[in-house]
Amino acid sequence: MKKIAFVVLLLVSSYVNAVTLRWAAQNDVLTLDPHSQNHATTHAIMQYTYEGLVRYSKDYKIEPCLATSWKALSDTHYRFNLRKGVKFHDGTPFTADDVVFSYGRIKEPQGTNQIYVQGIAEVKKIDDYTVDLILSGPTPVLLRNIVDFRIMSKSWAEKNNSVHVQDYAKKQETFASRNTNGTGPYILKSWEPDKRIVFAQNKAWWDKLGSNITDVVYTPIKSDQTRVSALLSGEVDLVTDLPTQDVERLRKSGNLKVQDGIEVRTIFIGLDQHSDELKYSSVKGKNPFKDIRVRHALNLAVDREAIKRVTMGGLSVPAGIMIAPGVHGHTKELDRPEKYDIAGARKLLAEAGYPDGFEFTLDCPNNRYVNDEKVCQALVAMWAKAGVRAKLNTSPFANYIPKILNFDFSAYMLGWGVATFDGLYTLQSLVRTKTTGADGSFNLGRINDTKLDEMIDAMKITTDVKKRDALLEEGLKRTRDNYYYVPLHHQLRPWAMKKSVTIAYSPDDRPQARFATLK
Repeated sequence: MKKIAFVVLLLVSSYVNAVTLRWAAQNDVLTLDPHSQNHATTHAIMQYTYEGLVRYSKDYKIEPCLATSWKALSDTHYRFNLRKGVKFHDGTPFTADDVVFSYGRIKEPQGTNQIYVQGIAEVKKIDDYTVDLILSGPTPVLLRNIVDFRIMSKSWAEKNNSVHVQDYAKKQETFASRNTNGTGPYILKSWEPDKRIVFAQNKAWWDKLGSNITDVVYTPIKSDQTRVSALLSGEVDLVTDLPTQDVERLRKSGNLKVQDGIEVRTIFIGLDQHSDELKYSSVKGKNPFKDIRVRHALNLAVDREAIKRVTMGGLSVPAGIMIAPGVHGHTKELDRPEKYDIAGARKLLAEAGYPDGFEFTLDCPNNRYVNDEKVCQALVAMWAKAGVRAKLNTSPFANYIPKILNFDFSAYMLGWGVATFDGLYTLQSLVRTKTTGADGSFNLGRINDTKLDEMIDAMKITTDVKKRDALLEEGLKRTRDNYYYVPLHHQLRPWAMKKSVTIAYSPDDRPQARFATLK
């Protein structure tokens, strides 16, 4: 009887001490495969269960994670000492074999996360707890890159027919796209797409949690009104996708608090600059977006201050370049949008041979970025004043992203967050000529600029800080002055929460329960 009573007491105690953080935002993860999709919400959720060799501290400094230490044996040779005694969630031990396996897996071309191992030519096992990273050249942002190089269990992947990365663009489903087995602080209990993701504390985690959060429930809620109502009614504790029109009302709520922050994310419009004939356009036999005058006109016809004031309720920073404040390489001098000029836009269109404008389709998500659909609606109205008639096509992000990854668009909206906090990440992903690797992984407009490619390739290996900063400046300026994109704004990203919640703000918009408390 005493033994039974003791077990019951333990169970009751465990239940009483359980603390659940209920977090809601706008969109769901795309997949649970950590190597498949370079998507911010997916990365934000994956960090709960999967870990890398290094990680960010609360103040975004690099610190040890699955590696305890590392040293440069040369400019192109790093040795990492792995943490001993770590187990995956299924109880199997973490070893060098898993690192080597994960490197080969993340490099596969059907995924979009190769940028996190860019510059690494080989991962070589020295012994069970030592690996060498052999680089193709000096890599000044190596440690920041590999934060999102998440380690998967080799034996688990083999057992579950998940050795290869999911081909998300072809809508492939695998065991690893629906299940997880990491080493992180929380264990996935369930995922109901578009409904909820549930995590429970990994009590065998190698590190101390530093938080009283034992369980996490993430709920994607597309509707702004429903999301805010859930917070006001107490159904959720934290909302990180706030409708701009509700921010001030939430600030004044007696039971809530709003935590402000600038997200390192730039919202922009991409253009097909590759196709000989522009898809979904009234122009036949050619592609107007190949003409710099047309791209310049589209930029001039955007009233970014009006979008900030009316559509975003003041919660945006008008953008002139493709990286936000807080990203290395950003300067106020570079980031000066051109003045809104409809007459100038019309003149440029006429010079390009389109005095009456032309038609095309603008694809936009309707549940990914702050006011994404409303921003696109405002943009369509602005472009119409210049004679450019954009037909708006909106869809949920899970349907939207495979469409644009298959180059099925005239123009599209995307937001680019900078996981490494360095401008190379943006330039290499969005502007570098597309290859099968990290270069141009999201260069969906298929920009091809040899001179810019040379600058970007030099940034990857230049270790002299002044020379590298000069290259970053030149690359950002060339991207801006060729109007390869239409940058709209850098997102401000306030979070709202119950007053009982304390959490460290993350400029990459990845809330971490290990840095949170709930009283």
